[in-house]
Order: sequence, then structure tokens, then C-alpha cells
Amino acid sequence: MKLTVIGCGYLGATHAACMAELGHDVIGMDADMDKVHVLNSGKAPFFERGLDALLAKHTASGRLTFTASYAEAAQFGDLHFIGVGTPQQAGDNAYDLTPLFSAVRRLAPRLNRPAVVAVKSTVPVGTAPRVADILKEFAPAGGKIEVAWNPEFLRESSAIEDTLRPDRLVLGFHTEHSWAEAVLRQCFSKIIESGTPTIVTDWATAELAKASANSFLATKISFINAMAEVCEAAGADVGRLADILGHDARIGRRGMRPGLGFGGGCLPKDIRGFMARAGELGVDQALTFLHEVDAINNRLRERMVDLAREQLDGNLAGKRITVWGAAFKPDTDDIRDSPALAVAHQLHALGAAVTVTDPKALDNARKTHPELDYVDDPIAAVHDADLLLHLTEWAHFSQIDPTRLTDSAASPKVIDGRGTLDAARWREAGWTVRALGRP
Repeated sequence: MKLTVIGCGYLGATHAACMAELGHDVIGMDADMDKVHVLNSGKAPFFERGLDALLAKHTASGRLTFTASYAEAAQFGDLHFIGVGTPQQAGDNAYDLTPLFSAVRRLAPRLNRPAVVAVKSTVPVGTAPRVADILKEFAPAGGKIEVAWNPEFLRESSAIEDTLRPDRLVLGFHTEHSWAEAVLRQCFSKIIESGTPTIVTDWATAELAKASANSFLATKISFINAMAEVCEAAGADVGRLADILGHDARIGRRGMRPGLGFGGGCLPKDIRGFMARAGELGVDQALTFLHEVDAINNRLRERMVDLAREQLDGNLAGKRITVWGAAFKPDTDDIRDSPALAVAHQLHALGAAVTVTDPKALDNARKTHPELDYVDDPIAAVHDADLLLHLTEWAHFSQIDPTRLTDSAASPKVIDGRGTLDAARWREAGWTVRALGRP
């Protein structure tokens, strides 16, 4: 098939490369010329595991190209995926749909033959009819343009796997027998034939899928972190408690990992946007529990600062603190709503001298937090530190031999905010170890 992907950020660039991997001819379209240039060179303007290799493979073959021209994209494809960002509005919990509607309005006047516009962007329920109205009004092909909703469920650092081998495929249409269904099924034929569960539904249900999934996941994470607070007070071990709960098939262990909580560009934004839309629909009471989910998550960052103060005898001023981690999660350079950087910034504001290290995210962190110090080598970063905080669970950090750090640190104290360090090993190396939710 010949298809396009409008918007080439984390979602769009990955989707474009993966569609080429499935055998389609793809044009990725983005208004940012610098981004287009980088992508056409076979590289991503951000770090996503395996994406550079996939981009290099398919830009070299000619199956995948990138452009800044809506006209070129419209002329090329009969299936147009839209994956532009829908950030949180400034000063409000609601989604900012300006980028989405702008993309649709710029694409529409150039659609002069039947085509399918499949939206992947995360939106509040009720957005699909507005997209359809814009296309009907401004596209020369008018009613021959069909709107489909195809939500994404990608995890950063696993986005390629999640695109090519998803745990489900959701296709939403306005009518029960839309001809667009055959187009989407052809596009995803290899994925469907592999046995991926495929749910065909209406627009509204498809729109709700991503926000609902992320809200449930956020609730699960915040629940186990709330239990971590109880465990600390009771002298219990939240890691063992999570194992016990996880063996219940109705609950499951996956995603229920205690620690510093969630961040990134999706979960925080989506639960807030979901609450905002529920309020607009007059059913805000149905989602009031998400306020506490969000509050628990934010409180973890304050708790980490309190633990740091406690380990430093109540005084942060002038103390040297090393933070392992800047990205919101490992295997990405994404620092949006990063718990690690939020803690580092707050410690700096309270008078500490904070040094941050991260395998991939330092360049991005420097741009947004110039007040912090940065060191590339995590071992060198610990030199003369009064306290070490482990706040992003990169595998490399857990593999470091703590005996190499003991003599370098001014005081061998570590707080494991992710629960992935071998506490016994660190204690044997002479470190005082503290972890959220553990004795």
C-alpha cells in the first residue's frame, strides 16, 4: 500500500518506519524541516531503541521518505495516519487539540480522491466527529473521505515491538460496514494474520481506549506506591507484597512495580485529560479517584526529597547529591515530566549541589534544567557525593559494582527510588541503603 504518516514525533516516526517494515511504501510528513532532514538521513531526532536501524534500512531502500509538504503527502497516499501530539493545555488539564485540527485542516484541501484518514493521536472522546466535519467541509473529495480511529498503545523504549507485535489492534469507524475497515485490515494484514486480537468498534469506544488503558495502568502504579507508604510505616516490604498480590490472576504483577512513580508525555497527561473530558460530559464524579492517583504519584517526589533530607541529618544546604537518572524511564531520552529531574530540581532549590547522570537524556536535561550539574560517567558522578539517589532504572546502573564507589563518595549513602539495586550487595560494600516501601 501507499500510505502517509502526518506528524513524525515519537509516535509518527516509529509508525512510519514500522509500516515500511510491513512492506508498505510510506511518506512521513512533518512541518519541522530540521526533523525531516534528520529522518531522511536514516536517523531519529530522539532515542528509541532499534529505531535508527529501522529508519536506515527503509530510507536506504526507498520505501520510506520524509517530507514537509502536505501536498506531496496527499498526492502520494490513499491511507493517511495522523499521529501529531496532543499536549496538555497550559493552565488546564484538558488536551490541546490545536495541532490535530491544524494538521487536518492543512491536509483536507489537498484530498481530491477517496481516502481514509486514520487518527492515532490520543484525544478526548467526541473528537472524531469534529475531524470528520473538517474533512467534509474542506476536502474536495468531501464525503468520499472516511475517518477511522486507530489508537496507539506504545511504550517508549519498546515502541517498535509494540507496533509490529501489539497485544491488540483497535479499529474504530462511524458506521458498522465502513469500507475503511477493509483498507485498515489490508494495512495491518501481517499483524492480524499473526493472531493479534483485533477489535472493530465505533469511534467513541476507540477514542476512549488509550485514555482508559493509561488511567488503569496509572491507578495500578499509584496503588502499589500507596501500599509502599503503608509498608514503610509498618516495617513491611512492598516488593514482597507486590509479588503476593501479583499471583492473583485477577490482579497480575505486570506494571505493579513500586518506586518513584510514573512520568513521561502520556500517563500524567492522559489521566488529567480524561478527568477534564469527564467533567465536560457531566460525569466528573465517575473519575474522581484519578485525582488521588495523580496526587499519590506527585507525593512520591516529595517523599524522595524528605528521605534525602532525613539521610543528610535534616540539612540539604551545601550537600553534594548525585542523581542517577534524568529520563522519565530507561531506554529513552524523553525527560517530559521526569520524576528524576523533578526531584533533582527540588533538591537544588533547597540548597543542595546536584549532579545528574544519564546514558541518553543529558542533552535534553541540560536544556530544561541548566541549574543542575551534569556528568556523563555515573561512577565519576559519585565522587565526593554526600548522597546518591537512584531515580531512573537503567540496567547499567544496577550492574555497577558498588565497591568501586565506596571510597569515592564523601558518605556512602544511597536511596534506591526504583527498587532495582541489590541492597544486600550494596550493604556488603559499606553503603547505607534506603528504599521506598522497604525496611
